[in-house]
Amino acid sequence: MNTSEVEERIHENELADGPSNPVAQHVYNGLGKRQSTSRPSLVLGAAAIGLVLVLASIFGLWLVRSVRRLNREVAHLNRQTEQLNQRVQGAEQHVKSLDQRASQAAAAQAAAAQAATTRPEQLPDPVKQPEATSAAQAQSPLEPEAAAQPPTQAAHKTEENRTQHADELQKLKQSLGEIAETRRTADGVVMTLGEKSLRFDSGKSAIAPQYRAILNRVAGVLTPLKGYSIYVYGYTDDSGTKEHNLELSASRARAVRAALVKAGVDPSLISTKGFGKSKLLVRDSNAKARAANRRVEIGIVSATQVSIKQATSKVATKQ
Repeated sequence: MNTSEVEERIHENELADGPSNPVAQHVYNGLGKRQSTSRPSLVLGAAAIGLVLVLASIFGLWLVRSVRRLNREVAHLNRQTEQLNQRVQGAEQHVKSLDQRASQAAAAQAAAAQAATTRPEQLPDPVKQPEATSAAQAQSPLEPEAAAQPPTQAAHKTEENRTQHADELQKLKQSLGEIAETRRTADGVVMTLGEKSLRFDSGKSAIAPQYRAILNRVAGVLTPLKGYSIYVYGYTDDSGTKEHNLELSASRARAVRAALVKAGVDPSLISTKGFGKSKLLVRDSNAKARAANRRVEIGIVSATQVSIKQATSKVATKQ
């Protein structure tokens, strides 16, 4: 073996076993350890990055769904706002309609009062004589007296009668209001005998004994009245056919009339009518609403006002 071969083998042994120099051996060993520990670190870093990406994806999906849910809620609130606006507009239109009706009623009452106090020479020629005859037939016992007086005194007398009539209606409203719900109208007062004061069973018109005392109190207020007409109107709930409800409501009105007559009210002053389910107080089908709609209303109107309306109706027909 020559020298070159010996050196070559020594070099191969150094490569296999590492450098023979202690310092070089330490560096060689450290390099191997760093290479062996860098691989787990890379794996952990890749796993951390993957976990962050997964969490970011989950958060992104949750955020998108939250935004969509908020959009749906906002759209729902917008629809509710539009519905409320429509209801407000409907209520405003209803109030305007009621104002127009009230204005028309006031104008009609003023026209009726003017027609009652108008002298024959103030009317157009074609209706002078018929109106004079009709007005004479419709006059109350106080009106001929006023017609025989000078115009100024007659107007003053009419104003006194109107004031006295208003005071009587106010006292009548207070007296009946202590018994049941009562309201003023343009011509008189209307008393509502509803579920709190007079309850009818469904499909029945009989008056239960416990309500007789209330009707006796009503009769005690109505019996002394002079110069008034009494109207008893019956109503039903929304169950049943139209024909059945009309007959049932008329039967309830007649039952109340019979009770008032029995308690002392003049039967010639009382008229009745049934309206069935045409004028519901509460538009609902639950038990409470139906009980509120089963009612009877008693209207008290001055006979003078009735005569004025009849005279005005005749004049309008002849014109």
